Amino acid sequence: MTETPARHEQPEQHGNTPGTGAHRRDKSVQRRRVLIGGGTVAVVGGLAVAGIASADPTSAKKGKTKPTKSTSASASASASTSATTTTTTTTTTTTTTTVCTLNAEVTEGPYSLDGALVREDIREDKEGFEVRYTLTVVDVADDCAPLAGALVELWHCDSLGEYSGFVGGNGHEEEDNGTFLRGGQITDADGQVNITSIWPGHYISRAVHVHMRVHTDVTLTDDSYTGGEVIHTGQLFFDEDINTEIQATSPYSANTTQETLLSDDSIYDDGGASSGLLTLTALGSSVSDGYAATLTVGVDS
Repeated sequence: MTETPARHEQPEQHGNTPGTGAHRRDKSVQRRRVLIGGGTVAVVGGLAVAGIASADPTSAKKGKTKPTKSTSASASASASTSATTTTTTTTTTTTTTTVCTLNAEVTEGPYSLDGALVREDIREDKEGFEVRYTLTVVDVADDCAPLAGALVELWHCDSLGEYSGFVGGNGHEEEDNGTFLRGGQITDADGQVNITSIWPGHYISRAVHVHMRVHTDVTLTDDSYTGGEVIHTGQLFFDEDINTEIQATSPYSANTTQETLLSDDSIYDDGGASSGLLTLTALGSSVSDGYAATLTVGVDS
């Protein structure tokens, strides 16, 4: 299997360059290779694992069909005008091979903060359309088994394109408590976390997105964590058509800054789920009812 070379991303821009805060990460992003599940789902050893078909046609066995004919008339009768009845029996055998496709990580951007709150709902008092994330983390180093006990951290801007801890970067004045739309959860025995937030807004130079880190070996405190190691840094993206409708609806429509389309984003590389594109399921008949968002993320521990 040939691995995709790691990407070297340029830091994203977001209005004015923020000053260095006490909680700002200054170290460069460690580049690791990860698997992000998309495409077909196979069941291996009782575990649901997302896979992408191999580019090598010899790496998977294709199903073969063998027809067997049963004829009721003799050969001589077949030559006559007598009717011949033919019955065809088809037997199909299919073998599915799951291939872990490794993809490069992307930049965490300039708006990360250490010490995120460990909580399921990160909305606080922010207005916006609900998004219920279900993220499944699997470990490539352990045959894509679920990775339990890892901290999945998310952060993103509000409907006006502003990040907590850096409010004003997109030109809006609002209260900044340094914690809104930031937080994470610990994966369960199935490698899953459920986090509730809102659909992000937009800001100049980037398509709508959510930042994500996966930490291992953290120590939980009353409402946060300490220590541990970041083993994955990525970003999550949204369907362009749905996003266009949402950004034109209040409260998102109050943000009049220029929006960058997903197809023009400098980070998203049109790789679908392998590049962080979420699978979305509407929670109602209107975009304002919100969406469920799912993705399988594989890391190499």
